[in-house]
Amino acid sequence: MSNKENDTTSHILQQSPLIHLAALVVVLVGMRAASTIITPFLLALFISIIGASPLSWLKKKGVPNILSVVIVIIIMLLLVLLLGGITGTSVASFTQNLPSYENKLMTLEDNWLGALNRFGLEFHSGNVLNSFDTRKVLSFTANILNGVGNLMSTSVLIMLTVFFILMEASSLPVKIRLTSSNPEADNEKFRKVIHGVRHYLSIKTLTSLSTGILVWIWLSILGVDYPILWGLIAFLMNYIPNIGSLLAAIPAVLLALVQLGPWGAVWTGAGYLVINLVIGSIIEPKIMADGLGLSTLVVFVSLVFWGWLLGIIGMFLSVPLTMIAKIYFEANPRTKWIAVYLSSEEEILREVKKQKEANEAL
Repeated sequence: MSNKENDTTSHILQQSPLIHLAALVVVLVGMRAASTIITPFLLALFISIIGASPLSWLKKKGVPNILSVVIVIIIMLLLVLLLGGITGTSVASFTQNLPSYENKLMTLEDNWLGALNRFGLEFHSGNVLNSFDTRKVLSFTANILNGVGNLMSTSVLIMLTVFFILMEASSLPVKIRLTSSNPEADNEKFRKVIHGVRHYLSIKTLTSLSTGILVWIWLSILGVDYPILWGLIAFLMNYIPNIGSLLAAIPAVLLALVQLGPWGAVWTGAGYLVINLVIGSIIEPKIMADGLGLSTLVVFVSLVFWGWLLGIIGMFLSVPLTMIAKIYFEANPRTKWIAVYLSSEEEILREVKKQKEANEAL
Protein backbone atom coordinates (compact mmCIF):
# COMPACT_ATOMS: atom_id res chain seq x y z
CA MET A 1 0.00 0.00 0.00
CA SER A 2 1.38 3.43 -0.99
CA ASN A 3 2.05 6.28 1.44
CA LYS A 4 -0.83 8.20 -0.13
CA GLU A 5 -3.26 5.34 0.53
CA ASN A 6 -1.98 5.03 4.10
CA ASP A 7 -2.52 8.76 4.66
CA THR A 8 -6.05 8.53 3.22
CA THR A 9 -6.93 5.57 5.47
CA SER A 10 -5.51 7.36 8.52
CA HIS A 11 -7.47 10.50 7.67
CA ILE A 12 -10.71 8.52 7.37
CA LEU A 13 -10.12 6.80 10.71
CA GLN A 14 -9.43 10.14 12.38
CA GLN A 15 -12.40 12.00 10.92
CA SER A 16 -15.20 9.42 10.71
CA PRO A 17 -17.83 10.02 13.44
CA LEU A 18 -18.94 6.38 13.11
CA ILE A 19 -15.45 5.19 14.04
CA HIS A 20 -15.46 7.45 17.09
CA LEU A 21 -18.96 6.30 18.06
CA ALA A 22 -18.02 2.64 17.68
CA ALA A 23 -14.92 3.15 19.85
CA LEU A 24 -17.04 4.92 22.49
CA VAL A 25 -19.57 2.07 22.55
CA VAL A 26 -16.79 -0.50 22.98
CA VAL A 27 -15.30 1.51 25.87
CA LEU A 28 -18.70 1.90 27.59
CA VAL A 29 -19.52 -1.80 27.27
CA GLY A 30 -16.09 -2.64 28.69
CA MET A 31 -16.65 -0.23 31.61
CA ARG A 32 -20.03 -1.77 32.38
CA ALA A 33 -18.58 -5.28 32.31
CA ALA A 34 -15.73 -4.20 34.60
CA SER A 35 -17.88 -2.00 36.89
CA THR A 36 -17.09 -4.11 39.97
CA ILE A 37 -13.41 -3.18 39.52
CA ILE A 38 -13.90 0.39 38.28
CA THR A 39 -16.35 1.63 40.94
CA PRO A 40 -14.10 1.06 44.00
CA PHE A 41 -11.24 2.76 42.15
CA LEU A 42 -13.42 5.75 41.22
CA LEU A 43 -14.65 5.98 44.80
CA ALA A 44 -11.06 5.92 46.03
CA LEU A 45 -10.13 8.60 43.50
CA PHE A 46 -12.85 11.00 44.67
CA ILE A 47 -12.09 10.29 48.33
CA SER A 48 -8.46 11.17 47.52
CA ILE A 49 -9.56 14.49 46.03
CA ILE A 50 -11.36 15.33 49.30
CA GLY A 51 -8.39 14.11 51.34
CA ALA A 52 -5.95 16.25 49.34
CA SER A 53 -6.99 19.42 51.22
CA PRO A 54 -6.12 18.22 54.77
CA LEU A 55 -3.03 16.54 53.31
CA SER A 56 -1.85 19.84 51.83
CA TRP A 57 -2.56 21.63 55.13
CA LEU A 58 -0.48 19.11 57.12
CA LYS A 59 2.42 19.38 54.67
CA LYS A 60 2.36 23.18 54.96
CA LYS A 61 2.70 22.74 58.74
CA GLY A 62 5.95 20.83 58.15
CA VAL A 63 4.62 17.28 58.58
CA PRO A 64 6.48 14.81 56.29
CA ASN A 65 4.53 13.56 53.27
CA ILE A 66 4.19 9.91 54.33
CA LEU A 67 3.19 10.85 57.89
CA SER A 68 0.60 13.32 56.54
CA VAL A 69 -0.90 10.61 54.32
CA VAL A 70 -1.02 8.13 57.23
CA ILE A 71 -2.78 10.69 59.47
CA VAL A 72 -5.39 11.45 56.78
CA ILE A 73 -6.02 7.72 56.14
CA ILE A 74 -6.36 6.97 59.87
CA ILE A 75 -8.89 9.79 60.30
CA MET A 76 -10.92 8.49 57.31
CA LEU A 77 -10.86 4.91 58.65
CA LEU A 78 -11.97 6.10 62.08
CA LEU A 79 -14.90 7.95 60.48
CA VAL A 80 -15.92 4.81 58.55
CA LEU A 81 -15.64 2.65 61.69
CA LEU A 82 -17.63 5.19 63.71
CA LEU A 83 -20.32 5.32 61.03
CA GLY A 84 -20.46 1.54 60.82
CA GLY A 85 -20.56 1.14 64.60
CA ILE A 86 -23.36 3.66 65.08
CA THR A 87 -25.60 2.26 62.35
CA GLY A 88 -24.68 -1.43 62.44
CA THR A 89 -27.12 -2.36 65.22
CA SER A 90 -29.95 -0.35 63.63
CA VAL A 91 -29.39 -1.99 60.23
CA ALA A 92 -29.44 -5.49 61.74
CA SER A 93 -32.56 -4.74 63.82
CA PHE A 94 -34.42 -3.17 60.89
CA THR A 95 -33.59 -6.12 58.60
CA GLN A 96 -34.77 -8.55 61.29
CA ASN A 97 -38.07 -6.69 61.82
CA LEU A 98 -38.68 -6.14 58.10
CA PRO A 99 -41.25 -9.00 57.71
CA SER A 100 -43.31 -7.56 60.59
CA TYR A 101 -43.37 -4.08 59.01
CA GLU A 102 -44.28 -5.56 55.61
CA ASN A 103 -47.22 -7.49 57.11
CA LYS A 104 -48.50 -4.35 58.87
CA LEU A 105 -48.30 -2.43 55.60
CA MET A 106 -50.21 -5.18 53.80
CA THR A 107 -52.92 -5.04 56.49
CA LEU A 108 -53.19 -1.25 56.11
CA GLU A 109 -53.47 -1.55 52.33
CA ASP A 110 -56.22 -4.17 52.64
CA ASN A 111 -58.15 -1.96 55.11
CA TRP A 112 -57.91 1.08 52.79
CA LEU A 113 -59.03 -0.94 49.77
CA GLY A 114 -61.95 -2.32 51.78
CA ALA A 115 -62.97 1.22 52.78
CA LEU A 116 -62.81 2.37 49.14
CA ASN A 117 -64.93 -0.60 48.04
CA ARG A 118 -67.57 0.31 50.65
CA PHE A 119 -67.78 3.75 49.05
CA GLY A 120 -68.54 2.13 45.71
CA LEU A 121 -65.00 2.26 44.27
CA GLU A 122 -64.28 -1.26 43.11
CA PHE A 123 -60.64 -2.32 43.49
CA HIS A 124 -59.26 -5.84 43.44
CA SER A 125 -56.61 -6.00 46.15
CA GLY A 126 -54.48 -8.50 44.24
CA ASN A 127 -54.20 -6.24 41.17
CA VAL A 128 -53.43 -3.14 43.24
CA LEU A 129 -50.81 -4.86 45.38
CA ASN A 130 -49.12 -6.30 42.30
CA SER A 131 -48.92 -2.91 40.59
CA PHE A 132 -48.01 -0.86 43.68
CA ASP A 133 -46.63 -2.88 46.56
CA THR A 134 -45.33 -0.55 49.27
CA ARG A 135 -43.67 -3.49 51.00
CA LYS A 136 -41.18 -3.64 48.14
CA VAL A 137 -39.96 -0.17 49.14
CA LEU A 138 -38.86 -1.46 52.55
CA SER A 139 -37.24 -4.50 50.90
CA PHE A 140 -35.44 -2.19 48.46
CA THR A 141 -34.23 -0.10 51.42
CA ALA A 142 -32.88 -3.21 53.12
CA ASN A 143 -31.03 -4.14 49.90
CA ILE A 144 -29.48 -0.65 49.75
CA LEU A 145 -28.36 -0.97 53.38
CA ASN A 146 -26.83 -4.36 52.65
CA GLY A 147 -25.06 -2.82 49.66
CA VAL A 148 -23.65 -0.06 51.87
CA GLY A 149 -22.54 -2.73 54.33
CA ASN A 150 -20.74 -4.63 51.53
CA LEU A 151 -19.10 -1.38 50.46
CA MET A 152 -17.89 -0.77 54.01
CA SER A 153 -16.49 -4.31 54.07
CA THR A 154 -14.22 -3.33 51.15
CA SER A 155 -13.26 -0.05 52.84
CA VAL A 156 -9.78 -1.39 53.69
CA LEU A 157 -9.08 -2.04 50.00
CA ILE A 158 -10.48 1.38 49.06
CA MET A 159 -8.39 3.10 51.75
CA LEU A 160 -5.26 1.30 50.55
CA THR A 161 -5.96 2.67 47.07
CA VAL A 162 -6.50 6.14 48.56
CA PHE A 163 -3.18 5.81 50.41
CA PHE A 164 -1.22 5.10 47.22
CA ILE A 165 -3.05 7.81 45.24
CA LEU A 166 -2.22 10.42 47.91
CA MET A 167 1.40 9.25 48.03
CA GLU A 168 1.69 9.78 44.26
CA ALA A 169 -0.39 12.98 44.11
CA SER A 170 2.49 15.44 44.51
CA SER A 171 4.40 13.96 41.55
CA LEU A 172 1.45 13.96 39.14
CA PRO A 173 1.94 17.56 37.84
CA VAL A 174 5.61 16.72 37.13
CA LYS A 175 4.58 13.58 35.22
CA ILE A 176 2.10 15.60 33.17
CA ARG A 177 4.82 18.16 32.38
CA LEU A 178 7.25 15.45 31.24
CA THR A 179 4.79 13.51 29.08
CA SER A 180 2.50 16.19 27.65
CA SER A 181 2.97 18.03 24.37
CA ASN A 182 1.29 21.06 25.97
CA PRO A 183 2.17 20.82 29.69
CA GLU A 184 0.83 24.24 30.72
CA ALA A 185 -2.61 23.63 29.20
CA ASP A 186 -2.79 20.07 30.57
CA ASN A 187 -1.74 21.16 34.07
CA GLU A 188 -4.36 23.91 33.98
CA LYS A 189 -6.97 21.36 32.91
CA PHE A 190 -5.88 19.05 35.74
CA ARG A 191 -6.08 21.87 38.33
CA LYS A 192 -9.53 22.85 37.04
CA VAL A 193 -10.79 19.27 37.40
CA ILE A 194 -9.41 18.92 40.93
CA HIS A 195 -10.77 22.31 42.02
CA GLY A 196 -14.25 21.69 40.54
CA VAL A 197 -14.63 18.18 41.98
CA ARG A 198 -13.22 19.17 45.40
CA HIS A 199 -15.51 22.21 45.55
CA TYR A 200 -18.58 20.14 44.69
CA LEU A 201 -17.80 17.16 46.93
CA SER A 202 -16.84 19.31 49.94
CA ILE A 203 -20.04 21.36 49.80
CA LYS A 204 -22.18 18.30 49.02
CA THR A 205 -20.69 16.46 52.00
CA LEU A 206 -21.40 19.42 54.28
CA THR A 207 -25.02 19.83 53.12
CA SER A 208 -25.64 16.06 53.14
CA LEU A 209 -24.30 15.82 56.69
CA SER A 210 -26.57 18.69 57.75
CA THR A 211 -29.54 16.98 56.09
CA GLY A 212 -28.81 13.67 57.83
CA ILE A 213 -28.45 15.27 61.27
CA LEU A 214 -31.67 17.27 60.91
CA VAL A 215 -33.60 14.18 59.72
CA TRP A 216 -32.24 12.21 62.70
CA ILE A 217 -33.33 14.93 65.15
CA TRP A 218 -36.79 15.36 63.58
CA LEU A 219 -37.58 11.63 63.49
CA SER A 220 -36.31 11.25 67.08
CA ILE A 221 -38.77 13.95 68.16
CA LEU A 222 -41.63 12.21 66.32
CA GLY A 223 -40.70 8.82 67.76
CA VAL A 224 -40.10 6.95 64.47
CA ASP A 225 -38.03 3.78 64.89
CA TYR A 226 -34.33 3.84 63.87
CA PRO A 227 -34.00 7.63 63.44
CA ILE A 228 -30.20 7.42 63.13
CA LEU A 229 -30.62 4.89 60.32
CA TRP A 230 -32.92 7.20 58.36
CA GLY A 231 -30.50 10.04 59.03
CA LEU A 232 -27.71 7.95 57.50
CA ILE A 233 -29.85 7.14 54.46
CA ALA A 234 -30.73 10.84 54.06
CA PHE A 235 -27.01 11.69 54.27
CA LEU A 236 -26.03 9.12 51.63
CA MET A 237 -28.97 9.63 49.26
CA ASN A 238 -28.49 13.41 49.24
CA TYR A 239 -25.43 12.81 47.03
CA ILE A 240 -27.79 11.54 44.33
CA PRO A 241 -29.09 14.63 42.49
CA ASN A 242 -32.78 15.36 41.90
CA ILE A 243 -34.31 12.12 43.21
CA GLY A 244 -32.04 11.13 46.11
CA SER A 245 -33.87 13.09 48.80
CA LEU A 246 -37.24 11.75 47.60
CA LEU A 247 -36.01 8.14 47.70
CA ALA A 248 -34.62 8.68 51.21
CA ALA A 249 -37.99 9.94 52.50
CA ILE A 250 -40.24 7.15 51.20
CA PRO A 251 -39.24 4.28 53.56
CA ALA A 252 -39.22 6.57 56.60
CA VAL A 253 -42.71 7.86 55.76
CA LEU A 254 -43.99 4.29 55.30
CA LEU A 255 -42.51 3.23 58.63
CA ALA A 256 -44.09 6.27 60.32
CA LEU A 257 -47.41 5.25 58.76
CA VAL A 258 -47.12 1.76 60.28
CA GLN A 259 -46.01 3.08 63.69
CA LEU A 260 -47.75 6.41 64.16
CA GLY A 261 -50.65 6.33 61.72
CA PRO A 262 -51.55 8.75 58.90
CA TRP A 263 -50.77 11.94 60.82
CA GLY A 264 -47.37 10.58 61.83
CA ALA A 265 -46.62 9.90 58.16
CA VAL A 266 -47.77 13.43 57.24
CA TRP A 267 -45.50 15.05 59.85
CA THR A 268 -42.59 12.86 58.76
CA GLY A 269 -43.06 13.80 55.11
CA ALA A 270 -43.46 17.49 56.01
CA GLY A 271 -40.18 17.39 57.95
CA TYR A 272 -38.31 15.88 55.00
CA LEU A 273 -39.88 18.46 52.66
CA VAL A 274 -38.89 21.46 54.81
CA ILE A 275 -35.34 20.17 55.43
CA ASN A 276 -34.67 19.49 51.76
CA LEU A 277 -36.23 22.76 50.59
CA VAL A 278 -34.16 24.83 53.03
CA ILE A 279 -30.86 23.01 52.48
CA GLY A 280 -31.22 21.85 48.87
CA SER A 281 -33.00 24.87 47.37
CA ILE A 282 -31.77 27.79 49.50
CA ILE A 283 -28.53 27.07 51.37
CA GLU A 284 -26.73 24.73 48.93
CA PRO A 285 -27.11 26.92 45.80
CA LYS A 286 -25.79 29.95 47.74
CA ILE A 287 -22.65 28.28 49.09
CA MET A 288 -22.10 26.43 45.79
CA ALA A 289 -21.36 29.91 44.37
CA ASP A 290 -20.79 29.39 40.63
CA GLY A 291 -22.90 26.26 40.71
CA LEU A 292 -22.22 23.03 38.86
CA GLY A 293 -22.07 24.57 35.40
CA LEU A 294 -24.42 21.79 34.23
CA SER A 295 -28.00 22.14 33.07
CA THR A 296 -30.74 20.50 35.14
CA LEU A 297 -31.60 18.15 32.27
CA VAL A 298 -27.95 17.08 31.94
CA VAL A 299 -27.75 16.39 35.70
CA PHE A 300 -30.79 14.11 35.47
CA VAL A 301 -29.62 12.34 32.30
CA SER A 302 -26.14 11.86 33.78
CA LEU A 303 -27.77 10.29 36.85
CA VAL A 304 -29.52 7.73 34.65
CA PHE A 305 -26.48 7.15 32.43
CA TRP A 306 -23.86 6.69 35.16
CA GLY A 307 -26.32 4.64 37.23
CA TRP A 308 -26.80 2.29 34.27
CA LEU A 309 -23.06 2.13 33.61
CA LEU A 310 -21.64 1.78 37.13
CA GLY A 311 -24.60 0.96 39.37
CA ILE A 312 -25.48 2.76 42.60
CA ILE A 313 -21.95 4.23 42.97
CA GLY A 314 -22.32 5.72 39.49
CA MET A 315 -25.47 7.52 40.68
CA PHE A 316 -23.58 8.96 43.67
CA LEU A 317 -20.71 10.14 41.44
CA SER A 318 -22.78 11.16 38.40
CA VAL A 319 -22.32 14.92 38.84
CA PRO A 320 -18.53 14.97 39.41
CA LEU A 321 -17.99 12.48 36.57
CA THR A 322 -20.05 14.65 34.20
CA MET A 323 -18.21 17.78 35.40
CA ILE A 324 -14.88 16.13 34.52
CA ALA A 325 -16.17 15.11 31.08
CA LYS A 326 -17.39 18.66 30.46
CA ILE A 327 -14.01 20.19 31.39
CA TYR A 328 -12.21 17.87 28.98
CA PHE A 329 -14.73 18.49 26.20
CA GLU A 330 -14.30 22.22 26.77
CA ALA A 331 -10.52 22.05 26.40
CA ASN A 332 -10.67 20.42 22.94
CA PRO A 333 -11.87 22.69 20.07
CA ARG A 334 -13.35 19.67 18.26
CA THR A 335 -15.55 18.70 21.23
CA LYS A 336 -16.25 22.14 22.69
CA TRP A 337 -19.76 22.07 21.23
CA ILE A 338 -20.57 19.10 23.52
CA ALA A 339 -19.48 21.15 26.55
CA VAL A 340 -21.77 23.98 25.41
CA TYR A 341 -24.79 21.65 25.33
CA LEU A 342 -23.88 20.33 28.80
CA SER A 343 -23.64 23.84 30.28
CA SER A 344 -26.26 25.53 32.41
CA GLU A 345 -28.19 28.56 31.19
CA GLU A 346 -26.33 30.83 33.64
CA GLU A 347 -22.96 29.70 32.30
CA ILE A 348 -24.06 30.22 28.70
CA LEU A 349 -25.26 33.75 29.51
CA ARG A 350 -21.94 34.53 31.21
CA GLU A 351 -20.04 33.28 28.15
CA VAL A 352 -22.20 35.34 25.78
CA LYS A 353 -21.66 38.42 27.94
CA LYS A 354 -17.90 37.82 27.98
CA GLN A 355 -17.79 37.49 24.18
CA LYS A 356 -19.86 40.64 23.78
CA GLU A 357 -17.50 42.62 26.03
CA ALA A 358 -14.50 41.30 24.10
CA ASN A 359 -16.08 42.35 20.77
CA GLU A 360 -16.86 45.83 22.13
CA ALA A 361 -13.27 46.19 23.34
CA LEU A 362 -12.08 45.56 19.78
